[in-house]
Amino acid sequence: MLSQHTMDVVKSTAPVLEVHGVEITKTFYKNLFEANPALLNIFNHANQEKGRQQTALANTVYAAAVHIENLPAIIPVVKQIAQKHRSLGVLPEHYPIVGEFLLRAIKEVLGDVATDEIIQAWGEAYGVIADVFIQEEEALYQEAENKQGGFRGFKDFKVVKRVAENALITSFYLQPADGSALPEYLPGQYITVQVKDPNEEYILNRQYSLSKSYDGESYRISVKRDQKNTPIGKASNYLHDYVQVGDTLSISAPAGSFVYEATEKPVTFIAGGVGITPLISMFEKAASENKAAVKLIHSASHLNEHAFEKALCRIAIPENVTYVQHASDVAGKITKEMLAEQVDLTGEVYLCGPVGFMHEVIASLTELGMSRDQIHYEFFGPAMNI
Repeated sequence: MLSQHTMDVVKSTAPVLEVHGVEITKTFYKNLFEANPALLNIFNHANQEKGRQQTALANTVYAAAVHIENLPAIIPVVKQIAQKHRSLGVLPEHYPIVGEFLLRAIKEVLGDVATDEIIQAWGEAYGVIADVFIQEEEALYQEAENKQGGFRGFKDFKVVKRVAENALITSFYLQPADGSALPEYLPGQYITVQVKDPNEEYILNRQYSLSKSYDGESYRISVKRDQKNTPIGKASNYLHDYVQVGDTLSISAPAGSFVYEATEKPVTFIAGGVGITPLISMFEKAASENKAAVKLIHSASHLNEHAFEKALCRIAIPENVTYVQHASDVAGKITKEMLAEQVDLTGEVYLCGPVGFMHEVIASLTELGMSRDQIHYEFFGPAMNI
């Protein structure tokens, strides 16, 4: 239990963290990896390259400072991050290392402003916050392990089928290499795939949504090739170029809190590009049980980039279910006017796609009168504000 004095000191640092948070977390990760390079086998390199991880951690540290007297207020963020941590194999023994380098980074960036009193207060606060994460993550590890066929950490799965969905997206079907039962998952969840590229010094970890409903037979991930061959696309391009039927991939048990929740209200799913992948199983689940209107809008850059068209058309057979294709090369961006016409604003919206796309859609929906509680979204990466 933190003393009132400790909480007051931590809370007083919030304005400084709001300004210097990203600088602190960039310094933190730089120093952490220089001293502990083996941790690069756990972290998602793509998120590091884009600065997403640094921004997400800065947001979390700032939120912790603001809400230090009421930590339950940040539990939704904790749960989302804990899902990512569990899928990456973060363990309790990692937290003291992180705490040590976070405090060092605060001192390095803030200099004399970070007094001994502030560093001590943050050390105490970090211990309490770390315990919250450790407990939440252990519960998730146990939940994954206790399912039929469940497991803790990573397990080898065999590629049993490979399908080109279009020129850019290829699907990989995966089954447990040991022939055990396939653990169940919720519509919208993802797995972490460990890519062991012989040309890379460290393991590449990348999360991919499970792009079909659970059938007890196989998992499916649908991977978009990075045409620009950026460092961020290394894992995806390796899968495209080298992974064939019969190969094995080490994956984590399904994770993620962006899942479909049953409702009697109308539901609209809005996907941008490969953001369609977590929404496929959600759309199928809603179409099978919701008596109200169910609609999926898939926006892509070009008409030929609408993957899974036949499968989505089959899901949309019931009268209350609609599948809408939108191509920006023909119709331009999704506008507020289009959303007003296509979305039942009294219902729920599930949204996934590039961050710019989601920002625009969320802004338009809120301008049209939808509350944030009606809009559910997933960002492909760490928990960042949109």
